[in-house]
Amino acid sequence: MLTLVVCIIILALVFDYINGFHDAANSIATVVSTRVMTPKAAVAMAAFFNFVAFFVFHQGVAKTIKSGVVSADAITIAVVTAGLLSAITWNLITWYYGIPSSSSHALVGGYAGAAVMKGGWKVLNGGGLMYELLFHGRWNAEHITIIDIGAFILVAPLLGVILGFVMMVIIYWLFRRAAPSKVSAIFRKAQLVSASAYSLGHGGNDAQKTAGIIAAVLLAGGYLKPHAEIPAWVVFSCYAAMGLGTMGGGWRIVKTMGQKICMLQPVNGFCAEMAGSLTLFAATFLKIPVSTTHTITGAIVGVGCTRGLNAVKWGVAGRVVWAWILTIPISAGIAATLYYPLSRIIKF
Repeated sequence: MLTLVVCIIILALVFDYINGFHDAANSIATVVSTRVMTPKAAVAMAAFFNFVAFFVFHQGVAKTIKSGVVSADAITIAVVTAGLLSAITWNLITWYYGIPSSSSHALVGGYAGAAVMKGGWKVLNGGGLMYELLFHGRWNAEHITIIDIGAFILVAPLLGVILGFVMMVIIYWLFRRAAPSKVSAIFRKAQLVSASAYSLGHGGNDAQKTAGIIAAVLLAGGYLKPHAEIPAWVVFSCYAAMGLGTMGGGWRIVKTMGQKICMLQPVNGFCAEMAGSLTLFAATFLKIPVSTTHTITGAIVGVGCTRGLNAVKWGVAGRVVWAWILTIPISAGIAATLYYPLSRIIKF
């Protein structure tokens, strides 16, 4: 059992590493596309702040992944393994084709799909924050479930669009009499702050998801109590793996995110990154795992819309949206397919 658990933990860290280079574009696309930083410097900065997030954020998102998605009796080594292999497969496919899909939703979809294959639809946890708000008018963020994760597929990018648009309008108004060269000079420096903030938010939300999966493995193996705190070494190793993965870069997706959706100047990049980071900080505070890809894409679209709807290349944005829609069902399907043979091999 111990050997098996160690192997699955290593597999989870491999996913986290892939998550890092797959989602590196989220952190650095705008700052590279506006030529404020070189690709190598931007990746190093992103990796540093991905890791620093370990010292800033609590473990709320990790706990949601560990116990909020599926019921405890559905968590087995085979379920977690199928979920991880599914997420890794989808991440590599979308990375190869330069499609900015969500590593978060690939992981959640794979995890849920394998669990449903094992125990049926009843293993998915219901209720949660959004359910309480819509049907009971109560604010209760203590128990986040898959319903909340699904709702934030729409909420996170929409919030990014709104914040990006509003911030861009405010900046336009504040600097309406300033020379374009002066505005560009100011925001070339300011974008260093916004890119760092976004990388911090990215690390704080994304690395915790893998920590939650490792905690589920420890739970299934009997090495962690259901309500125990997630060990610090688990969270630390996940932040480190993501930081190293980010160092690997993800240039195919950088091109899609930073150039093909709309053309960005330093002031646009600053507003998009700040809008994205504020969204990520809020989601992490609420313990909700969200897609950093969805968030920054929404923010870029919001910023672009201030120059008119024609400034956004909606064909590219539509391709990204289709990836959002398909990620969870495809990941769930892959995991469900993998679960049956794995369950015959792994009896835990």
